[in-house]
Amino acid sequence: MEQVSGREDAAPTRAPIVTRERIAVALLFLMNGYVFGGWAPKIPEFAARLGLDSAGMGLMILVFGLGSLAMMPVAGALSAHRGSGIVVRMFALAFIPALLIIAVVPNVVTAVIVMFYFGGTMAAMDVSMNANAVAVEKKMRRAIMSSCHAFWSLGGLIGAASGGFLIAQFGSTVHALVTTVVAAILIAIAWPSIIADTVHHHSGAEKQKLTLPRNPLPWLVGVMALFSMVPEGAIIDWGAYHMRQDLGASVTVAGFGFAAFSGAMAIMRFAGDLVRDRFGAVKTLRACTTIAIIGMLIVGLGNSSTTAIIGFAICGIGISNMVPIAFSMAGNMPGVNPSVGLSIATTLGYSGMLVAPSLIGFVAK
Repeated sequence: MEQVSGREDAAPTRAPIVTRERIAVALLFLMNGYVFGGWAPKIPEFAARLGLDSAGMGLMILVFGLGSLAMMPVAGALSAHRGSGIVVRMFALAFIPALLIIAVVPNVVTAVIVMFYFGGTMAAMDVSMNANAVAVEKKMRRAIMSSCHAFWSLGGLIGAASGGFLIAQFGSTVHALVTTVVAAILIAIAWPSIIADTVHHHSGAEKQKLTLPRNPLPWLVGVMALFSMVPEGAIIDWGAYHMRQDLGASVTVAGFGFAAFSGAMAIMRFAGDLVRDRFGAVKTLRACTTIAIIGMLIVGLGNSSTTAIIGFAICGIGISNMVPIAFSMAGNMPGVNPSVGLSIATTLGYSGMLVAPSLIGFVAK
């Protein structure tokens, strides 16, 4: 691994395991996951407040997905032109108040606009922070993508678990306000240490890098990300709703389903780089797929909240390292700008994560 990039001195060495840039990008992932995790326990309250049935919620989730898919290529192009450090700051600021705005939307029409904004800012931040993680990987000469996604899962765990409690005890608006303040603090801490990846402009050569690649590999990696993220999206958008409506769980317990999923995923992602080094990406993906299928069967066939929570945890273990492997590959392909490769992988991947769950609402209806 130490021969990867010989730019400095005679024998370049890896950076220390912990650097300011690594902490900063980890905080970006933590914040993004925390805000998104806070959305999961808010879904039942959001649906009830606006009088939405399963089909109505499916429409809202579809709009969220469309906002995400619209902004991912934009974020990828901006990151390639301006550098991910600048772009991730911009979209992080835009994403901070999203949950607070959702908490006060007065009607369905406004909610549609806000959900498009929510999806767009979250996804744009996602693309740019993944590109920033690739830049940190290259500077450190270490694989950090799995641990970055572990912090996203940890944020989801904290956001979902605390969100259910805060909504039950203090209401949706207070929960959204607390989430917004915490998110702002995390970004403020990360801000000065976010790596400023250099963008090299070489006229015609640079333009060629920013065109859609003809190499099929980025597209194949994107398809792999798509099938990895469909079950993740289903759990995020429908897990709490399923436990609340179908299994009769309380608001607090319904949030624990996604919390179990995120917690198990976070633990496995923190170990992900070691697992991949030991067994290889292919064996890791095969094992993860099998475990994820078992977990989904337990959730779907179980008839109690406890069984569902166990199933969600098993799903988290299975899905944990599928997406980090895909994104790391997308950002490190020869001849492909990292931001462009990640834009393709995330756009295809999130099309499964964000659009497919909306179809579940219409099927359930």
